Amino acid sequence: QVQLVESGGGLVQAGDSLRLSCAASGRTFSNYAMAWFRQAPGKERECVAGIIWSAGTSYYADSVKGRFTISRDNAKNTVYLQMNSLKPAEPAVYYCACDFLGGGSYDPRDYRYWGQGTQTTVSS
Repeated sequence: QVQLVESGGGLVQAGDSLRLSCAASGRTFSNYAMAWFRQAPGKERECVAGIIWSAGTSYYADSVKGRFTISRDNAKNTVYLQMNSLKPAEPAVYYCACDFLGGGSYDPRDYRYWGQGTQTTVSS
């Protein structure tokens, strides 16, 4: 049983940084795609970043390139999302997701396993 547990969300000011963590358990994640999604009220769930666990290859939504960085710690089975220069338009619930895809995907329908989400609020 795959389990994903996010942490690190909170209230920050515009321009601040925040690091989210996703602790994964339940299997070996080689060749899995691990991704971070976010969903604001009334909006669709959006993929902001992903990483192929074994290769370390990462991908980003255009809206966060240059500001967000995804990384993983093999020893801790944990994926991180470093978010810098946060904008007031970016408050959302951030979710960690994973699946064996053979590559990366921005489509939430491709992911079977999801964490419970962590709330991030950005004040102006």
